[in-house]
Amino acid sequence: MTVVGTGYVGISNAVLLAQRNHVVALDIDARKVEQINARQSPIADPEIEDYLAARPLDLTATTDREAAYAGADFVIVATPTDY
Repeated sequence: MTVVGTGYVGISNAVLLAQRNHVVALDIDARKVEQINARQSPIADPEIEDYLAARPLDLTATTDREAAYAGADFVIVATPTDY
């Protein structure tokens, strides 16, 4: 599974799904990718911070689109919209 975007909606979905699935989080922000790979939350949310720090998750993050989509059976797009 790939989750595109690691804002509030994206990271929430990624953490939830990574409890039982292999998840790749894709973002254009290299800082967010580094935080996720270091098991730190890119947003201020106590539960997500706890899950990243203390729970077993099959979650990696990348800025590489090709690598993120390779082998993904499902893709969730959680990017900002301007409505």
